[in-house]
Amino acid sequence: MPIDPLPHLDEHTTFINAGPDRVWPHLIDVVERSFSRFGASGYARLVHAADPVTSGPRPLSEGSTLPGFHVATAIPGQELALRGSHRFSTYALTFRLDADGPTRSRLRAETRAVFPGLAGGLYRQILLTSGGHVFGVRRLLAAVRRRSEQGSVR
Repeated sequence: MPIDPLPHLDEHTTFINAGPDRVWPHLIDVVERSFSRFGASGYARLVHAADPVTSGPRPLSEGSTLPGFHVATAIPGQELALRGSHRFSTYALTFRLDADGPTRSRLRAETRAVFPGLAGGLYRQILLTSGGHVFGVRRLLAAVRRRSEQGSVR
């Protein structure tokens, strides 16, 4: 898979006691639910996100949108790449899923972003110093792990 040209911001990893094919539907469902929660569309509109609402095919696939994101790549069992932009940033959140043995997976979430101008720099500072981004990504990964290991898709 090609590396996104945006500057690397961070990467978080979790290991899951389930194979990639079992993890994939949980990843899709958790991402959909997490980015479609109450207030997400309002925030996306507030910052003038390019993709302010949920639309397109379901389950998530190329062309689907979530508030603040569009699905750029959806390769079942391997990669889900979300892209987005708003007045303060252009960004990508890419989930990569790899087998780590016969019944175990490694799930990585890589964030890349650029924050142009003074307003973008202030937004970056708030995003990174608040801890909200790291907390949110780690919580999302933990939810995928928990649901994949329990085995039920809601």
